[in-house]
Amino acid sequence: MIVPQIPPGPEAVADHYDELDPVYRRLWGEHVHHGLWATGRETPVEAVEALVDTVGDRLRLAPGEACVDIGCGYGSTARRLAATRGVRVIGITLSAEQARHAAAHPAAGVEVRRGDWLDNGLRAASFDAAWAIESSEHMVDKPRFFAEAHRVLSPGGRLVVCAWLSGSGASGWRVRHLLEPICREGRLPSMGTREEYEAMAEAAGFAVEGYEDVSRRVARTWTICARRALVALLRDRESRRLARRGRNRDFLRTLPRLVLAYRTGAMRYGILTLSTARADEDGVPGTSGTGPSAPRD
Repeated sequence: MIVPQIPPGPEAVADHYDELDPVYRRLWGEHVHHGLWATGRETPVEAVEALVDTVGDRLRLAPGEACVDIGCGYGSTARRLAATRGVRVIGITLSAEQARHAAAHPAAGVEVRRGDWLDNGLRAASFDAAWAIESSEHMVDKPRFFAEAHRVLSPGGRLVVCAWLSGSGASGWRVRHLLEPICREGRLPSMGTREEYEAMAEAAGFAVEGYEDVSRRVARTWTICARRALVALLRDRESRRLARRGRNRDFLRTLPRLVLAYRTGAMRYGILTLSTARADEDGVPGTSGTGPSAPRD
């Protein structure tokens, strides 16, 4: 597990996204995650939607199911899956700015709450499916992240995790000059490997159904962001003003690190598909997803 010298807490993560809110939306839009390219000819908007659709496919979402979006950002993923798959979604974000933006863009079947996933207040066994797209990296306690997901899912529930991962065996300069600074500048308390993620998921009670390394298909996200940032700095006075702020400077320094981290294999991007045991497998009475609005037991 890669851990920065001073691991950030949830307040620092929330502050990061609140302060960088205008930068993220200027450079990339309302989906705060990588794009997924199949042919290389997709636009960035098509690529980010392709990643969302891939998550929906891995979850085998069906109309009417109750879902939770762990670290939902602006709610764009929740809105797309609610519209295209007919599911009901509760999204949770630490960021006040993201929650405010989501509230200004309501959608049928979607509710975005500001809160901490590690203390989410949701009722046990009340969801059919859950996903975490690039949010587990921000969790201080990753075993508890998986444990909470297992707790809120009903028997037979599914979880998909899209995660920034450390390449197995990454060491030396790759850790010192790429992964540790990426964690520090991106407010990631730690970055795990595929093996560590699978071990934590299994310890929480999940069965690993599948894993896909899509690093090559997502890496161009950062070359596009770096190019857009450079053009904005050259052409736009407001972008230059924003760039002078401390955390924005950190973000701009992280862009070339991310490009190099993918090119060297120091960082990987994985899609992990997990499931809970069904009632007839563990003896627990079956529980359908009856809706996520009730308080935690």
